Amino acid sequence: MKDGTNVMSETKTILRALAGETLPTPPIWMMRQAGRYLPEYRATRAQAGDFLSLCYNPELAAEVTLQPIRRYGFDAAILFADILLLPQALGADLWFVTGEGPRLSTVQSQADFDKLGPVEDIHDTLNPIYETVRILRRELPSKTTLIGFAGAPWTVATYMIAGRGTPDQGPAHALMQENPAVFDALMARITAGTIDYLAAQIDAGAEVVKIFDSWAGSLKGDAFRKYALEPAREITSALKARYPQIPVIGFPREAGESYIGFAKTTGVDCVALDNSVDADWAAKHVQVDGCVQGNLASRHMVTGGQDLVDETRAIVKAFSGGPHIFNLGHGITPDADPDNVQRMIDAVRGG
Repeated sequence: MKDGTNVMSETKTILRALAGETLPTPPIWMMRQAGRYLPEYRATRAQAGDFLSLCYNPELAAEVTLQPIRRYGFDAAILFADILLLPQALGADLWFVTGEGPRLSTVQSQADFDKLGPVEDIHDTLNPIYETVRILRRELPSKTTLIGFAGAPWTVATYMIAGRGTPDQGPAHALMQENPAVFDALMARITAGTIDYLAAQIDAGAEVVKIFDSWAGSLKGDAFRKYALEPAREITSALKARYPQIPVIGFPREAGESYIGFAKTTGVDCVALDNSVDADWAAKHVQVDGCVQGNLASRHMVTGGQDLVDETRAIVKAFSGGPHIFNLGHGITPDADPDNVQRMIDAVRGG
């Protein structure tokens, strides 16, 4: 680890942290920072008509990405999109039910899998996303890092198999056991698609990419190794071979003890932590391998008060001995108070 004052002083703070530098004040951004808690987002979403139309409208998607940067001055912007755009690009039907979330056509048999399209065709659908990235690289402040992202293969597969989000990812676990050939083929198709999708985001201007494995915590033992660690390693390795300068953040949410060694095994430059793990524990067991990101509980953005300030400062202190990017342990929720976001930023930056 580098000590904070030298080599990369002219580089964006998040890139410095991702390169292993310990900074006196951690850079900060927030998962789902462009979202329904902001009135300006809700206005733009209404203008777009519906969620998918917003994702596929480059000008409006760029606008909602920029809104929290204008309001708060975060050190990074994350592309406004959705992890389920890739399955749609692979040929799945995708729609959103108001108040309930996404729905997809399901992949539960060889016949279902055979209806999917080839990886090389995904860009026909995803080209508007790449245009959003290009707009953002032009419009973002020079000090703000642009993060691209995709869902991890396991998490994306859980939605493609069940056709919706489920509390225990049961349908995916069932297919894994009952028809491993179809399950493995689906995982391989998603993995290959994810590599090409993230590569195209980098080509369009993304400076960092993040792999969201929101349901990694439901994988245990050998299944975690095979379906969380190995796909993350494969994606990271392929991207590093083409773009050795582009950092990768991995987020195996609720991995618990399996956060230990995740960076070494997969090759990611930073491990994002959910708030189910203690910051002091993570500093001792995870940050020793490099940069960590996290991990304030999202509920503090709703409840605010001195608890928000105290917990924010405690996390900054816990990770102050190594490279750290401050973030939430999961995405900000629609019921969050925008004023609490500013309180968090002030607590991180010493304001």
